[in-house]
Amino acid sequence: MSSTPTATPASRPREPEAVGPEPVGPKVVVIGAGIVGCSLADELTARGWTDVTVLEQGPLPAPGGSTSHAPGLVFQTNPSKTLAEFARYTVEKFGSLHVDGVSCFDRVGGLELATTPERLAELHRRAGYAAAWGIRGEIVGAARCKELWPLLDESVVLGGFHTPDDGLARALLAARAQQERATARGARFLDRHTVTGIEQRDGRVTGVVTDRGAFPADHVVSAAGFWGPVIGRMAGIDVPLQPLAHQYVQTRPLPELAGATAEASRPILRFQDRDLYFREHTDRIGIGTYAHRPLPIDPFAVLPYDEARGQGMDMPSSYPLTAEDWAPSWDDSRWLIPALRDAEVDEGFNGVFSFTPDGMPVLGESRQVRGFWLAEAVWVTHSAGVARAVAEWMVDGRPALDLHECDLARFEEAQRSPSYVRERGCQQFVEVYDVLHPLQPMESPRPLRVSPFHARQQELGAYFLEGGGWERPHWYEANAPLADGLDLPERDAWSARYWSPVAAAEAKATREKVALYDMTPLRRLEVTGPGALAFLDRMTSNNLRKKPGAVTYTLLLDETGGIRSDLTVARLAPDRFQVGANSIADLDWLLRHAPGDVQIRDITSGTCCIGVWGPLARDLVQPLTRDDFSHEGFGYFRAKDTYLGHVPVTAMRLSYVGELGWELYTTADLGLRLWDTLWEAGQEHGVIAAGRSAFNSLRLEKGYRSWGTDMTDEHDPYEAGVGFAVRMDKDGFVGRQALEGRGQALGQGLENRVASGRRLTPLLLDDPAHVVLGKEPVYVDGVPAGYVTSASYGYTLGRCVAYAWLPTAATATGTAVQIEYFGAKVPATVAEEPLFDPKMTRIRR
Repeated sequence: MSSTPTATPASRPREPEAVGPEPVGPKVVVIGAGIVGCSLADELTARGWTDVTVLEQGPLPAPGGSTSHAPGLVFQTNPSKTLAEFARYTVEKFGSLHVDGVSCFDRVGGLELATTPERLAELHRRAGYAAAWGIRGEIVGAARCKELWPLLDESVVLGGFHTPDDGLARALLAARAQQERATARGARFLDRHTVTGIEQRDGRVTGVVTDRGAFPADHVVSAAGFWGPVIGRMAGIDVPLQPLAHQYVQTRPLPELAGATAEASRPILRFQDRDLYFREHTDRIGIGTYAHRPLPIDPFAVLPYDEARGQGMDMPSSYPLTAEDWAPSWDDSRWLIPALRDAEVDEGFNGVFSFTPDGMPVLGESRQVRGFWLAEAVWVTHSAGVARAVAEWMVDGRPALDLHECDLARFEEAQRSPSYVRERGCQQFVEVYDVLHPLQPMESPRPLRVSPFHARQQELGAYFLEGGGWERPHWYEANAPLADGLDLPERDAWSARYWSPVAAAEAKATREKVALYDMTPLRRLEVTGPGALAFLDRMTSNNLRKKPGAVTYTLLLDETGGIRSDLTVARLAPDRFQVGANSIADLDWLLRHAPGDVQIRDITSGTCCIGVWGPLARDLVQPLTRDDFSHEGFGYFRAKDTYLGHVPVTAMRLSYVGELGWELYTTADLGLRLWDTLWEAGQEHGVIAAGRSAFNSLRLEKGYRSWGTDMTDEHDPYEAGVGFAVRMDKDGFVGRQALEGRGQALGQGLENRVASGRRLTPLLLDDPAHVVLGKEPVYVDGVPAGYVTSASYGYTLGRCVAYAWLPTAATATGTAVQIEYFGAKVPATVAEEPLFDPKMTRIRR
């Protein structure tokens, strides 16, 4: 890769000697022969795409990127199910690879230590993730930690989390093994080729230019690691990735390890309370630290391999160790491991790794330059899993795993500025080993995006959390008096964070009176043009061929019937639709498929929305308009353009909280006037502003799904409980063929999705005092059988509601299960949904 993204005249590339069969399939050029590029070449050629060329600027087999210095730690447990699946496959695959009789993976296990009560609780939570995702692990006491790692000072250890199937990946060896396999199938690997340009024509990639010639391509994959932004710029694509230096040292030989012959025999060790990890190097100890200040690196200033060597660097990814940053971690290391107190550091360096604003990889095909793919910000831990997913995506049209957390289209425009990427990347480095609450927001840069109502919300004492850059009120301190006298169970310290009893009062007020909810952060798309109806009808699962004024809940499916997203589509005119979507990735998906007679415009930033819900919603809204807002005059799932006071609005009779009401849309410049109009008119009805915390409780009581949490493209509509949004009598919609027969089986009372034998299932916790938060394992007959997706206390029901994916055999109403919460088994029972107002009388009044 080159730090100068300028094209050079194309010349004929050097032809390698034939070492395998004649390549077949599309021409693929992979940029970067690190662990990701080599893994991808292996996965592609194994699927029959053998016309693969891998270009590398450095020498093989050690090209000088992150792979060349990676310490090789592979811990599978992660709050992200997707990352855990990536790591699990990496362990499985590398464990099966050998080079010259040496395994590419050393299954020594992993041990995470706790020296504080907070960390010990966190390890119980991590053990829950492991059980949820099917990873072996157990919480062990200090004595067992000492057995596993005899060099520890047992007196400072409270306990640990032992994962016997984790271990050390020999990254360069694994890269070599996969390179050899891919080469045998027809791929070629060319080192000393610096990429200088990406060729494209008519919105498609056509080739890669290097300093040694041009290579035609149908697909180009940037697996360039921290050079990813450089390659991306050549293609005109922003890659939101920040390289940072991370310190790693090796000690001199330790007497306590004298005579060791194996590279490692003890588990890889994490001391997260001090941001440290340890691994053996035969008779030495390797130590890595995230405790130092962030050390960002400009990817455009990283030297090519030969220039780096010419300046005395071992490789472009290895900078000199900064002693002042290392000193505190060395003290902490000697505090934990007495054998290090008389030891000396033999060598060390600051090695460069990639970080994104949210800590996840950046994967997928660019919409702007079709055929240009990213496989970036991937660590060795997840490398083989990522490669398999990207290869599936390229060859089969979709990956088997849900990748929405990694999709390159997931970042908002406001999250793509260089300043944002740098600041958030640095913070991700700081937080690598931090104990993070699932609701914990970023601290900076905030506020970034605010609705027009923000000033009024601040006046009401809004407690803001953040999502997608938006400030989102979770409750309002102005409502605190309403919480007086409520009988609520006492919360544990973890579930009490980012929560307030005010949320219960706001939920109660919504059920009994009327509340205003800021729905502005929800994405809104305008779809227009003569082909708009046909396009949306083909792209979604429900019937959209209704008269203007109709609103339809529908699904975006992929070709396998997986749920890409759920939408509300309002037909406002014959050729004009407003689509309520989940993320910017939905916009990207629709734009990829839109024909020339359809225009799609993101109108989120220029508009705003207030949800007015509660039994007194009509009493509040009707006096403000001349239009009929009665049930007969304005039915459920209908829309109309009207005026409320002086404000033009598009009103949609929808409810995500299970109460009468409307979503009211207007332009951003009139948003504050709309809020004030509703607030003033609502005073006689006891109107309040309510936040996301109450909102989530109310929607779970009604069983309304949250895409990306409760269901993803790994699930079909029938097992997810949204089969009602599929109209199989409609021809030709995306995913229809894959769903053939599944709905009929459900209608005949057979098991839901027989092929998978699973179902999204409502659970009620038996004890009103218990609360869970999500991602906890669910046990059936004492065995982990599924996991919680969403959970919240149901204030109307007086018990915590949890939705979980469970085997169909365990989903009968009344089935007893257990949810593991910080190591404790909490009893719960499968319930019948909807849990609240099953006849929908409150919404349809």
